[in-house]
Amino acid sequence: MRQLCAWLLVLLLQGCSTLQFGYNQAPQLAYWWLDSQLSLEDTQSEPVREALRQLQHWHRSKELPVYADLLQKLQGMSERDVHAEQVCEVWSQVDDGMDRAMVQAIHLAAPLVLQLQPRQLRHLVRHWDEKNEDWETQWLRGKPQERTERRLDKALSRYRDFYGSLSDVQTALLRTQIQQSSWSPEWGRHERLRRQQNLLATLQRLQLAGTSAAQAEAALQAVWQQWLQPPAGPEQQRYKRWVAQSCKDLAELHNSTSTEQRQRALRKLRGYENDLRELMPPR
Repeated sequence: MRQLCAWLLVLLLQGCSTLQFGYNQAPQLAYWWLDSQLSLEDTQSEPVREALRQLQHWHRSKELPVYADLLQKLQGMSERDVHAEQVCEVWSQVDDGMDRAMVQAIHLAAPLVLQLQPRQLRHLVRHWDEKNEDWETQWLRGKPQERTERRLDKALSRYRDFYGSLSDVQTALLRTQIQQSSWSPEWGRHERLRRQQNLLATLQRLQLAGTSAAQAEAALQAVWQQWLQPPAGPEQQRYKRWVAQSCKDLAELHNSTSTEQRQRALRKLRGYENDLRELMPPR
């Protein structure tokens, strides 16, 4: 579930035409995504499509204005130096938006989850196994230095799209941040498997006869909360350190940018905001 929500949010950070096209096609794209994971039956197809249409309608009217206002706020931040606390505040607002979206999605999905068949859960596990193998190839293959370079390449691609070309000093800064990060591929794999196992165990319990839609919704909400961050203990503390470190790293990189780079970021953010406001329903 978090993967789907995050994937939909990524549509908010693409080029203008891609954003509008992707958002308008989101119900169909999300249906294909779910079908690839669960191999939906014919009788499930239309209810799932309708739930996705309802989710988009809710999101378009309730959430797009929130994100448009946030992008307007970020435009002001992009022109000046920022503190880690400010970055974490934005991070928290995005997390809140994801939480609201998942609460709504789970409410719509709970009755449909009760219709899943054992063969669909087996299909889901096989799908995860394939994706996990791809993930491990991408993040765990090779020596530590090779892993760092692959992470650096992805970070550079992300930031170049936003700020334009980065200087050698900025590239070196990113490399140092990656090397010192609390996140590691091993931890990433551990968290990925933890979330999958938690969701699978919950879905299996929900197949028991007599489970109500309300019970299913409550169980899925509990899964989502554990997906947001690890349960209390050392893993949760590590997660919090990683979030704080990520906020500091982003602030440090932004504060190293030139006037030209900040103007590019400003134009990007302004374009995103305009696109979202065009996607919003008329008042």
